[in-house]
Amino acid sequence: MNDGSLKTIWLRTAAVAAAVVLVDQITKSWAEDRLADDVIHVFGTLQFALAYNRGVAFGLGAGVAPVLVSLAVVGAVLALIGKQIRLNSMSSIAVGLLLGGAIGNVADRLFRGHGGAVVDFIDLQWWPVFNVADAAIVVGALILVLFGSKRERV
Repeated sequence: MNDGSLKTIWLRTAAVAAAVVLVDQITKSWAEDRLADDVIHVFGTLQFALAYNRGVAFGLGAGVAPVLVSLAVVGAVLALIGKQIRLNSMSSIAVGLLLGGAIGNVADRLFRGHGGAVVDFIDLQWWPVFNVADAAIVVGALILVLFGSKRERV
């Protein structure tokens, strides 16, 4: 892979991460403003309902979130440095989704002032309440599992 294509892949990763953080933070601000005293039914079992999550994702791991987040970040960095993740078009998008989701949730914990809780609002009523960052992390992980080890020809 030449330097030009490597630069393009890293720019794609950064752009996806930035887009996820932006959409995540805008939707969380909207949720705090609009859903403080209300629930919005969308369709079927999908509704928007404000919740605060002290866990890692989907309400799991309350109390150990900082440790798990730190381990995930360190693991991702070590994997990238060790070239365990071969970045191609799909895996660069996946890494961007993972990074953007992690940054979005860490930003909540550091800057929103809810005692380290993350704003959640997407409620399926049969699954734990989640947010855009959580969805990006799950989709990014799935893409990485499905496409991350395949090399792209350049």
